[in-house]
Amino acid sequence: MNLHTCMLTENDCYKAGKPLSVRGLMLHSTGAPNTRLSRYVGPDDGLLGMNQYGNHWNQARPDGRQVCAHGFIGKLKGGTIATYQTLPWEMRGWHAGGAANSTHIGVEICEDDLTDAAYFRAVYQEAVELFAYLCKMFDLDPLQDIICHAEGYQQGIASNHGDVLYWFDKQGKTMDDFRRDVRDQMEHSKEDDTMKTYTHTDQMPDWAQDTFYRLIDAGIVKVDDKGEIAVQECSVQPMVYLDRLCGGQIEKLPQAIKALQASE
Repeated sequence: MNLHTCMLTENDCYKAGKPLSVRGLMLHSTGAPNTRLSRYVGPDDGLLGMNQYGNHWNQARPDGRQVCAHGFIGKLKGGTIATYQTLPWEMRGWHAGGAANSTHIGVEICEDDLTDAAYFRAVYQEAVELFAYLCKMFDLDPLQDIICHAEGYQQGIASNHGDVLYWFDKQGKTMDDFRRDVRDQMEHSKEDDTMKTYTHTDQMPDWAQDTFYRLIDAGIVKVDDKGEIAVQECSVQPMVYLDRLCGGQIEKLPQAIKALQASE
């Protein structure tokens, strides 16, 4: 998996910042023949490449629509396949057009013209690895908790779209194949499944560092006598999201809670 982060902070969905209680994952494809991540993700971070039309989704209402997904899979400017996370996983997205927005993380695969078998294999495998990662993160059953947009429509929780079934069918795949491949990916990686621990703030993604600098300064995240911290990877996104909900003042939360308890 080649995972990067570029939050769509100018999108109205991100600004709304509603929480998501993750109960499933929904796979989408974009419905347009453009494999470049820069079509949807921006601004250019040096890897994405420029979007000369400025029609990426890091704006209030892309193409005048209320749309925003949690991630995109496609090509970087050099042609490498990658995933970009574009919303916090536990923030409600606008990807399903129905009730699944409140229950499912939504990830879009950038389509080609639906005929390139090599491209399909590459983005399919990237999606398998990403969904295995998310199933582990949120303790989901890949055989029960993964659907595509078309299946969401069939279940009455998403709008009437045909993705990804029309593309998978052309490439000899089904969603049952995908779910089994995610399950197998999870089983295959169990032996190497060690939790990543950050020992220094500068090892974290750029978008998380300011939050943890303040937590360290406030003494909430402890520094040992070697000058090192011990923060597990799985706790970074929830803490950054909580910081956002606190107006960028998460370090003041313990004092606020104590004051509230004292007043009761």
